[in-house]
Amino acid sequence: MKHLEGKVALVTGATRGIGRGIAIGLGEAGATVYVTGRSLNNSSSDGVSGSLGETKSAIEEVGGVCIPVQVDHSDDEQVRLLFARIQDEQNGQLDLLVNNAYSGVQAVKDAYGQPFWDCEPSLWDASNNVGLRSHYVASIFAARIMTKRNSGLICTISSWGSMSYIFNTAYGVGKAACDRLASDMAVELKPHNVASVSIWPGIVGTELFSSFASEMNQTNATENNFSFLSDRYNWETPLLTGRAIAALAGEPNVIRRTGRVQIVAELAKKYNLVDENGHQPASLRSLRFVLPAALPILRKYSWLIPDIKMPWSLLLLSALGSPKI
Repeated sequence: MKHLEGKVALVTGATRGIGRGIAIGLGEAGATVYVTGRSLNNSSSDGVSGSLGETKSAIEEVGGVCIPVQVDHSDDEQVRLLFARIQDEQNGQLDLLVNNAYSGVQAVKDAYGQPFWDCEPSLWDASNNVGLRSHYVASIFAARIMTKRNSGLICTISSWGSMSYIFNTAYGVGKAACDRLASDMAVELKPHNVASVSIWPGIVGTELFSSFASEMNQTNATENNFSFLSDRYNWETPLLTGRAIAALAGEPNVIRRTGRVQIVAELAKKYNLVDENGHQPASLRSLRFVLPAALPILRKYSWLIPDIKMPWSLLLLSALGSPKI
């Protein structure tokens, strides 16, 4: 059922990875999907290929409508022109913005295992310019369209790294700020019936992360408690995030979720969604993930473990390392 038919969505950074999966999921649901990226045709960076043309073809294969637009999200003027184009072509309609564009994966990978003082200051910009800052800029232009119609949803892709140390300092601070961006925008947007949420995928097997995980397993992954990456335990595909956002965007009263973190695996459970492989992964705060992640012998029997969410209060005392009060 194409429950988003007639809706207009924009996914930034959709040439590959999570962005591409999100765009496909929205196309499956019937939305007209604008996608942005730096490459219109076949290209390769960081050893991984991806282009807007390939994303467009993938969306059309599932019966969706895709409009690719070449945009460098570090250039505010290009972003302004993107939204002006959507405004003109869609008669002022934009129902969904997914803030996903992120250019820091390679920098994070290169800096892995190094303390922040041994990294160049440019690591901050690589992690948070096309990422946190570009999310803010895109949200400005989207809000100008959405508030005029008193309707819309802005989803900002974040990470569990906003609550617990992952990769490096610049990465974690950026993700924590993404969550704060989503929640503070929600305060100002709510009177206009526009919702803003932060989206936390689980462990997503994107092209770059798969490569990253393989390298970690060959070095010091076990010492850093990343051993569960070796067998890809409880991994998600990018499409699951797309299907979860599509279901969320179809909620008639999505404003009640505004300002909050939405966990992809928990949305999948709520909406009875399955991943590309037919599986439904557990939330990273579920006992079904936590226990087998700590005790690898349990991974073959994870289906026997109750899918019970651990309360935030307990996580903050143990696994998650957000600032304490």
